[in-house]
Amino acid sequence: MSVFTSVKSAQFLRQYLGAPGRTGAVLPSSEALAHLITDSAKLADARAIVEWGPGTGVFTEKILGKKSANALFFAMELNPEFAAATRLRCPKAEVIHESAVHTRKYLTERGATGCDRIICGLPWASFPDALQDELLDTLASVLNPGGIFVTFAYLQGLMLPAGWKFRKKLRARFPNTKTTRVVWLNVPPAFVYCAEK
Repeated sequence: MSVFTSVKSAQFLRQYLGAPGRTGAVLPSSEALAHLITDSAKLADARAIVEWGPGTGVFTEKILGKKSANALFFAMELNPEFAAATRLRCPKAEVIHESAVHTRKYLTERGATGCDRIICGLPWASFPDALQDELLDTLASVLNPGGIFVTFAYLQGLMLPAGWKFRKKLRARFPNTKTTRVVWLNVPPAFVYCAEK
């Protein structure tokens, strides 16, 4: 494990212990999960991409490497420490310290009427119902027809009511939702939801 990775892991754990309902994970996502979620998003042909909850920038780094050079891209992070960490790790990324529910505002400011991809690292199962609904409504509003939304979930979450409830809400709004293989080397093991509008 590199020094950078060790520092980011400690930072993630500290944020989780301080606010588990907001951070939702004790460690950053693995490289394998980062590749799976960004590959699932099919970024090469997307003109406008938004990342929700980049954390320490693990997914952001992969998005920058896989998107087209002229695609609009920005990330939205509510936690100021994580926003700073992502900016440090990915200086070429625009990281906005703001809630994802305000995505429409930032797309409009950049001349976009919607986005083609949303890559999400938010801890859905940790959120109260009202926030989940607000975020899902935002998602349905800003994602262009044919757009793809990807987010991950921990395998263990499928055994909990909160995990099943989110899955049901996602599929109610996006009937064309599929799941990927499990990344067993992630801690904890995780898979990706791929929803197409």
